[in-house]
Amino acid sequence: MAASKRKRGGQGPVNKKAKKGKFVVDQRESQAEAEPETKNEVTVPAPVSMGKWTNKERVLIFSSRGINFRTRHLMQDLRTMMPHAKADTKMDRKDKLFVINEVCEMKNCNKCLFFEAKKKQDLYMWISNCPHGPSAKFLVQNIHTLAELKMTGNCLKGSRPLLSFDPKFDTEPHYAVLKELFIQTFSTPRYHPRSQPFVDHVFTFTIVDNRIWFRNYQIIEENAALVEIGPRFVLNLMKVFQGSFGGPTLYENPVFQSPNLHRQQLRLAAAAKVREKQAVKDLQKVKRTMAKETLDKDVTDDVFLTPAEKKPVHIQTEAPEPKVVKKNKHKELSNMETNFLLK
Repeated sequence: MAASKRKRGGQGPVNKKAKKGKFVVDQRESQAEAEPETKNEVTVPAPVSMGKWTNKERVLIFSSRGINFRTRHLMQDLRTMMPHAKADTKMDRKDKLFVINEVCEMKNCNKCLFFEAKKKQDLYMWISNCPHGPSAKFLVQNIHTLAELKMTGNCLKGSRPLLSFDPKFDTEPHYAVLKELFIQTFSTPRYHPRSQPFVDHVFTFTIVDNRIWFRNYQIIEENAALVEIGPRFVLNLMKVFQGSFGGPTLYENPVFQSPNLHRQQLRLAAAAKVREKQAVKDLQKVKRTMAKETLDKDVTDDVFLTPAEKKPVHIQTEAPEPKVVKKNKHKELSNMETNFLLK
């Protein structure tokens, strides 16, 4: 009966022990020259995927209402990359965040990635260890999904990733807490039923400009080079809490600037430029309407005047001599010709 059950549904116990196989040296050799069969038996190790699944980490990835298409695609990409992830329906905005702990308990998840949308333009991400904490809240910036990037890299679906962290994660205590959260959340448990026993991509977490930059790279077999796959996003840390989705604040980022304040500064800068231009126009208008001062005498009139030479006054006492008019011979000849013709 047990054998029939195994054939039908595979419900019987699986033999995970190593098997013995035979390797024939050369069939053309005679039996006399061939070695004994006992020496040719080699022990074949058990398959890797037949190991025992002990790390039961499960991650719940869902969001609140009001997210845009890019956030929805990002969540789908994360679920594709993490075979130990689960999905759930969107949570109502009116519900408090402590309800997420109950949702994780019902879904049998002990980690959570919750995306919270505000004003339909700001995206916040919560990463939490349910239900006891700690948890961290980030502002997500510069999101680029797999469909948007179209990178040349590729990896096997369900394969286990390597996690690469910046050396700065070991210098600060709040970064050390985040590193442990990332390790427990993004690493695929070994021997997970939905995972593949291969390591062909790496998740990198780099700290630049007080932000955590996430990248996903493929590891090429030939020369171990890295080719980006996607997605990519930037996490700007806001606070680290002791509890799950709340509780006492362990760390608050002093250089964090809320997006509302950033937009307000941009509006103030634009308004200052407009006011400056208007002030210049008003000044020019005032200058044009000002009364012009009339000067009695222009100082620059006598710049190019040169004094004339003084000549003595000459008084003429005698009459001038008459001028001798010279007669033109050509005119006399022409007059004579005209007189002759008239006659």
